[in-house]
Amino acid sequence: MSTQVTTDSSNTAHAALNGTSLSVSLTVKDLEQSVHWYSDIVGFAIDQKYERDGQLSGVVVRAGAVRVLLNRDDGGRGWDRVKGEGFSLQIITEQSIDAIASAIRARGGVLGSEPADMPWGARVFRLSDPDGYRWTISSPRAA
Repeated sequence: MSTQVTTDSSNTAHAALNGTSLSVSLTVKDLEQSVHWYSDIVGFAIDQKYERDGQLSGVVVRAGAVRVLLNRDDGGRGWDRVKGEGFSLQIITEQSIDAIASAIRARGGVLGSEPADMPWGARVFRLSDPDGYRWTISSPRAA
């Protein structure tokens, strides 16, 4: 059985969304630990910092056009709630996946999977942040 997906752009009342970028906001238990992981281990740059009542409440980290807002968890929904369950985030890059993975390991990072070629034509590796948010870093496989 095959499934066919079609799109109909002729109906302007239901025009398709055409995004130009995606930013994500993640709630983290230990903001300083997460900022360290994203910036010092994975290689994101710190873009912006936000304070509330004199305390650091959020940090935007950036990797090229990818922006991630890290928000300090206030415990309002319980400290033991599971974060990052049921989804993963993917960054696609033209850079060498092996070089990125190697640099992350050299800075003390732990990969969830080693770089590997996938049947759909990408080279990928996976890792998880301190709160369990799962990331896939991929690039088109060299021909």
